[in-house]
Amino acid sequence: MDIRKIAKLAHLEITDNEVELYTPQMKNIVAYVEQLNELETDDIEASIGGLTREGEETDTLRNDIPTGSLGQEKALEQAPSAVKGHFQVPKVL
Repeated sequence: MDIRKIAKLAHLEITDNEVELYTPQMKNIVAYVEQLNELETDDIEASIGGLTREGEETDTLRNDIPTGSLGQEKALEQAPSAVKGHFQVPKVL
């Protein structure tokens, strides 16, 4: 497994120590995924959202009904910082 190539594709800088650390971890992850791929799943019914037939009775989903929104003025009143009608947040990048 070429950790340096993976790091390059992800535009990540990686040190020699990190290569030594991550190589066995990645090999373990790939081995585990290969193990999962070998499982026989043909007789298992597909499910979505973690709900099973038994879980349908306790399903807490609600209908998606549009309701009134908070409104810009009220939302900005509750914001820690607002500038010219917009939320002001710290820079992320």
